[in-house]
Amino acid sequence: MRNYGRAGMVAAVALGACGIGVALAAAPMDTETFVSAKDIEWQPAPPSLPPGAKIAVLHGDPGKSGPFVLRLMTPAGYKVAPHWHSQDEALTVISGTLYIGMGDRYEPSTARGLQVGGFHFLPGKAHHYAYSKKPTIVQISGSGPFDINYINRADDPRGGR
Repeated sequence: MRNYGRAGMVAAVALGACGIGVALAAAPMDTETFVSAKDIEWQPAPPSLPPGAKIAVLHGDPGKSGPFVLRLMTPAGYKVAPHWHSQDEALTVISGTLYIGMGDRYEPSTARGLQVGGFHFLPGKAHHYAYSKKPTIVQISGSGPFDINYINRADDPRGGR
């Protein structure tokens, strides 16, 4: 059993292909992980996401194969343009409200609002978008490597990759 407190949690953001590689100090994937809310260390979101958000990786390394759990903190008015991921993702709202819409076009009127405790499962390659009207925190889990592929290249904050 391991307990990763503030001293044991290492957040080294790797700016690789997906831009979300973060490691826990030599944490074998087959050990238990405990992270107290007060010990969560927020880092600026990777360049694959619009500026202003923060992430905290709770378990695993989203940039590598294998399971991961991370939290995403968005400011008020945050928007992620239509995109898709190669792998499945499971999302739970921790605070605030996250609006999720499906499809290739950003249409806020068709998005569904998920409030605290709300859950959303999305299979890999499903086209979707998200936004928050007020500060929001969501927990995302899945199997890496985690990637984000924008439908419209001009929406990619990395410069239209």
